[in-house]
Amino acid sequence: MADAVVTIAARKKMARARAGEIQLPPIAGMAFGTGGVDDGGNPVQPLVSDEGLKNEVFRKAADSHEFIDDTTCRYLCTLAADECAGEEISELGLYDSEGDIIAIKTFKSKGKDADLEMTFRVDDIF
Repeated sequence: MADAVVTIAARKKMARARAGEIQLPPIAGMAFGTGGVDDGGNPVQPLVSDEGLKNEVFRKAADSHEFIDDTTCRYLCTLAADECAGEEISELGLYDSEGDIIAIKTFKSKGKDADLEMTFRVDDIF
């Protein structure tokens, strides 16, 4: 089963922020894609070197965030009925306010019907 990764772009920003060279840009939203599975429908492992999703189809600002505990922030993003209708979503990325994908998760395809909303939840764990 595929796992989530924090990208090299995010790691570089965290290192520079800890050194006091930059302020870490906040999470802005989620990117959705259809390239997270192989020909057999199995999730493919994202790589830390990935600079984006394999096949990004949509970006949307996060609806909200909440702290689950001192080291875990949960982001929620809801796709409205008309957003990504007909797509088979199989990859998700968190992006920051500079537009960089900072984390990627792949999963089995989730078909998005035109008459349903879908809410995605991502926990950013430190």
